[in-house]
Amino acid sequence: MVTQTFEAVYDGKVLRPKKRLILETNTSVQVTIRAVEAKSKKKKSALEVIESLKVDAPSDWSEKIEEYLQAEKRAHER
Repeated sequence: MVTQTFEAVYDGKVLRPKKRLILETNTSVQVTIRAVEAKSKKKKSALEVIESLKVDAPSDWSEKIEEYLQAEKRAHER
């Protein structure tokens, strides 16, 4: 006898496993239900995403972007 633990979502009529089960079609099973808290994924703002990138850049990058881009272009042309 195989025991599996899996997460499922109840759609109002049927429990739907989140992952494929290792089980023959039409196999009878015994189910014990324990509700779990939904994992909320807080969406990050654009600023939070940018800050999380940990880019090593000059503090005045946004003010002098054209100057830095031109210097980069000249370095690649050499």
